[in-house]
Amino acid sequence: MNANTSRQNAAAWEEGAQLFDRTTRDLPPGRHQFHKERMMAQIHETRQTEHTATGTNGTNGVNGATGANGATPAKARRFRLSRPAIALPALAATVAAAVIAVVVTSGGESRPGLATGPALTTTIGVASAEGAPRLLDEIALAAADGKHPVAKPGQYIYIESKTADTFVRTVDGESSLASYALHTRQVWESPDGTKGWLIDPAVNDSSEGETLSLPDEQGNTPRATLNAPSYDYLAKLTTDPDTLLAKIYKETEGQGNTPDQQAFATIGDLLGESYPPAELVSALFKAAAKIPGVVVVDDAVDAAGRHGVAVARLDETSGQREEWIFDKKTHVYLGERIVQVNRVSGDDGLIKPGTIVFTSAIMKRAIVDGIKQTPSHSG
Repeated sequence: MNANTSRQNAAAWEEGAQLFDRTTRDLPPGRHQFHKERMMAQIHETRQTEHTATGTNGTNGVNGATGANGATPAKARRFRLSRPAIALPALAATVAAAVIAVVVTSGGESRPGLATGPALTTTIGVASAEGAPRLLDEIALAAADGKHPVAKPGQYIYIESKTADTFVRTVDGESSLASYALHTRQVWESPDGTKGWLIDPAVNDSSEGETLSLPDEQGNTPRATLNAPSYDYLAKLTTDPDTLLAKIYKETEGQGNTPDQQAFATIGDLLGESYPPAELVSALFKAAAKIPGVVVVDDAVDAAGRHGVAVARLDETSGQREEWIFDKKTHVYLGERIVQVNRVSGDDGLIKPGTIVFTSAIMKRAIVDGIKQTPSHSG
């Protein structure tokens, strides 16, 4: 690839990113960044597949080896797909297609987190609306009674999880299912959200991980929100279930496929990779009980293979059911999964009922005294 081609590709990429930013400007910071990362991740995956399959045009796609013409592959950055995206505006989809058309002409490389494996599947558990309020009340009581150390300035919230997902990948107009392998993810974040570290083989260029500290690469320090919360932000939220739910509906207005589904998903996000105070966790469960359409799934399995009972809700638009999984005896939160329950049209129709679109399991959640410290090494 000559220098002029490289500059043209970079310019087109930047233009596409700017158009995407304008299209999604109404999303809050957390969701905005997620959709951008998902689009870019699919672009990189497309580029990787293109060059692995052909073995030409400069790279064979294996360990950065040079290809037939001796060119060195460009360095591709992977992003984490933390959960399935809602439908993006048409312009954003057009931009994504345009950017893909540019980047597939450049080199690719194999990354530890990339996967082309078969779709993850499961047996669809039977759901029942009966008993959902009672189960959530029991879960809320268990959360309020649990030990929950307070994070202090200078300390870090440490969360270790296992995660994997399945998605539709399109290369040269041909769409197919692919999955990212189950892997361990470690996150450290300061209580105010301004300092942090991430180790995730599906994201990081190095096994050492990368900083999440602010300001970001553009010099911005985004304020914490429901979609991108810090511990300090969560500690200040109301613990009145009705007031809390009203706030969630108001601040997520216009997001997701329906207001009820988005409220449920927002609470689900707060239960996962964050550390809400015990009183807030209890309030979140009580608020979830007030969302129409919430059901109980008697048997669900998290990413670590642990069976539990799930509180769930079906998104009628996507045909996917989001399930929060709890230990059947202690009601401790285990993890989350999103399962395709109903078939839909278009390329998404490739995701057949029984497909696990996303799965996670919380393995450790603790307060530690420094970045890269784990509970066993925090003293």
